Amino acid sequence: MDAAGNLYGTASAGGSGSGTVYRLTHKGSGWTFSPLYNFAGGDDGATPIARVIIGPNGTLYGTTEYGGNCVSNCGTVFNLAPPVSVCKAVKCYWDEKVLYRFLGGDKDGYQPGYGDLVFDRAGNLYGTTIFGSANSSGIVFELTPSSGSWTENILYAMTSDSGVYPYSGVIFDHAGNLYGTALESGPETIYGTVYELTPSGSGWAETTLHNFQEATDGSSPWGGVIFDSSGNLYGTTSNRGPSGGGTVFKLTPSNGTWTLTVLHSFAGSGGPQGGLTMDAAGNLYGTTYGDGTHDYGNVFELSPSDGGWTYTDLYDFTGGDDGGNPLGSVAMDANGNLYGTTSSYGTHGYGVIWEITP
Repeated sequence: MDAAGNLYGTASAGGSGSGTVYRLTHKGSGWTFSPLYNFAGGDDGATPIARVIIGPNGTLYGTTEYGGNCVSNCGTVFNLAPPVSVCKAVKCYWDEKVLYRFLGGDKDGYQPGYGDLVFDRAGNLYGTTIFGSANSSGIVFELTPSSGSWTENILYAMTSDSGVYPYSGVIFDHAGNLYGTALESGPETIYGTVYELTPSGSGWAETTLHNFQEATDGSSPWGGVIFDSSGNLYGTTSNRGPSGGGTVFKLTPSNGTWTLTVLHSFAGSGGPQGGLTMDAAGNLYGTTYGDGTHDYGNVFELSPSDGGWTYTDLYDFTGGDDGGNPLGSVAMDANGNLYGTTSSYGTHGYGVIWEITP
């Protein structure tokens, strides 16, 4: 969401066949949908799974899972900017610039993750790929701008000890360290990790903050992590846990170690696959893929209360015109309204963009 309240997102298919970036703009009491760019599926990229972010210059940055000039469709990092000339057409498409095309194999990485890109204060971009590197387990990368082009630097190649397949992106703390989740593996089990990357000399050192145990705390953390103002981390797992259907967890730092607390355990068959959103009061919001009354997913809130957390089911998708199976996280405006997407169903069968009003 931009400062004017417009919404931006991606569709992994459709448009010219290989996905789109779109904008929703308030118009009276409704919303106007505008495709900003249609991917052709070649050098420009294909299948944008992750949502776009708004960069320091006000333009959009994102990734495609496939496309580029790699034989194996390795994916891209792209930038979208409004056209320089005045656009008078009904559909005013933006200009795309590919910042980087992944090489694949053990050269770097391929298939960027489902999480957001993130900028540092110097204007460098950071993200993850699910696969690639010498370990074939994904990488954390940095893109540095210089003289109109961008140079890739592999910060870390994932291993079985650190966790493999980092579907989520990474986030920064105030000291410049990076944090993320890995879907599988870990130093003790195979159920995923939360990791930290710390600048060390000319490289980055990895520390595993938590190794998921499946039965007690969940497994398969697709979504990333977020910080609160006290430096605690929050995230989700999509499976297992005490009730069998995924968890919402909190990681608290203390004397160089981190302690995990399960805030809520889901009992359904399709737990959270996106990350969490926190409001100013410290309440957490997220979605499940297949929980809720109708088994098509729901939107939930977790509120701190008397030393614990209170779970509230805000909306249950029906698999009808309201959509079903939300994969991503939610966005919140200044009035407390929540926005998100479903991956399927709806009037045309291809998903919906929804709003929940308190």
